[in-house]
Amino acid sequence: MASVRNGYRERLVLAVDVGSTVLRCHVYNQACDVIGRAEDKIQVLNNHHGCAELDPETLWQQFVGVVEGAVRDAGIQLTQVASLGISTQRATFINWNKKTGEPFHNFISWQDLRAAELVQTWNSSFTLKAVHGSCKCLHFFTRQKRFLAASLINFTTQHVSLRLAWVLQNMPEVKQAADEGNCCFGTIDTWLLYKLTNGSVHATDYSNASGTGIFDPYLMSWSSFLCSLLSIPISILPPVQDTSSSFGIVDPSIFGTPIPIRALVADQQAAMFGECCFGVGDVKLTMGTGTFISINTGNTLHTSIAGLFTDFSDTEEMARSVPDCGGIYFVPSFTGLQAPVNDPYACASFMGLKPSTNKNHLVRAILESVAFRNKQLYDTVLRETSIRISQIRADGGVSNNGFVMQMTADLFGQTIDKPKHTDMSSLGAAFLAGLAVGLWSSKEELKTLRKSDVVFTPQAKWKDYETSMNSWEQALQRCSNWYNDHGGIYAA
Repeated sequence: MASVRNGYRERLVLAVDVGSTVLRCHVYNQACDVIGRAEDKIQVLNNHHGCAELDPETLWQQFVGVVEGAVRDAGIQLTQVASLGISTQRATFINWNKKTGEPFHNFISWQDLRAAELVQTWNSSFTLKAVHGSCKCLHFFTRQKRFLAASLINFTTQHVSLRLAWVLQNMPEVKQAADEGNCCFGTIDTWLLYKLTNGSVHATDYSNASGTGIFDPYLMSWSSFLCSLLSIPISILPPVQDTSSSFGIVDPSIFGTPIPIRALVADQQAAMFGECCFGVGDVKLTMGTGTFISINTGNTLHTSIAGLFTDFSDTEEMARSVPDCGGIYFVPSFTGLQAPVNDPYACASFMGLKPSTNKNHLVRAILESVAFRNKQLYDTVLRETSIRISQIRADGGVSNNGFVMQMTADLFGQTIDKPKHTDMSSLGAAFLAGLAVGLWSSKEELKTLRKSDVVFTPQAKWKDYETSMNSWEQALQRCSNWYNDHGGIYAA
């Protein structure tokens, strides 16, 4: 509970994290202690056509509910809140009527696969091949990295780009509104900001914009080239602001008092900031709904060229109860596979099932697949950058599993630091919002607030896992392009 000293009420920060599975609100004091919290489960609407959507009104009510719940839990007054920071899942978007504020459709999740065929068509098109060739020539003569990046463009379903193009092609109401200048586009952060400010602010930040696939990080603006290529009107896109800056004030009609909104940030960048990965070569590994690895490249842009259990906490003991996975391999591609595989048509599967297989083998195979995917991502980072890794910090719900963490440390051959506070997206949003209002003075002060829980050091060598990982990669190859070869995604 927030303290009162000599009539002075402690200044606090609210941080809301809209994740892929859970929406959380935390109340932080200046010592970075969580004094109040509330959460609600994200309701994803799925169907057999590969659609994954969120109902905007439900999400809004949940957002308001967790803020009010966290404030009650903390036993504070909202007038004590110095600022609000919001962290959100990336690349989930919506379009709404500029005049009425009414959505044209549900949020289309980053996990949505309805544009998979459009992605495949574009990636194999003559137009994209021509773009690649032209930009290679431009890079050769100018040596500008933005042309190198353009020469390597390949679309994925995870980016907003082709999912938004799909909407404009298949939802006439959205296309008409865009043509008439009556359409607003936004990722979750933008839409929540619009709602919180009662329609007065349409904006996003650089971290969320960069996850759309239509933002040019070299020019720090929306890509007029990509928008033109995909027939996306730039007029519907929000202005882009610094992540830690003034995004307006929460309308008093919502919570009864105005609250400064001082940070919008994408979840992975928020976790990076929450982990205090401020130095070049600092690595952040988040294991939650998906696995994400991030490296601090400094001020230089890097051009990338590439029901078995009732409680998750039981899985570590189950995995350790058997000496190995018994020749069972699990491919975790429930919505395709991202880098370095980049196959939206891959299927999830167990390989190598035998009469002697028991549930402990299956659980161990699942956990090993997480560590193997971590290794794939880590090796991709090492291949693509010449930056020396200085430290690795892990967060997300899966980081609480000691088996996965130890195996990952072994595969990396590196020490991995897990913090006491694993909700790093929320903490990062709080840090950014607090810095903006002077609750904390510097990044150096933030470093003193981060506390380690467990440090995992390598206890085995990569060679001990090489044969097993090679077999797992063979299983992955067997699952590749499955839905494309068998009648489309989720074909009946």
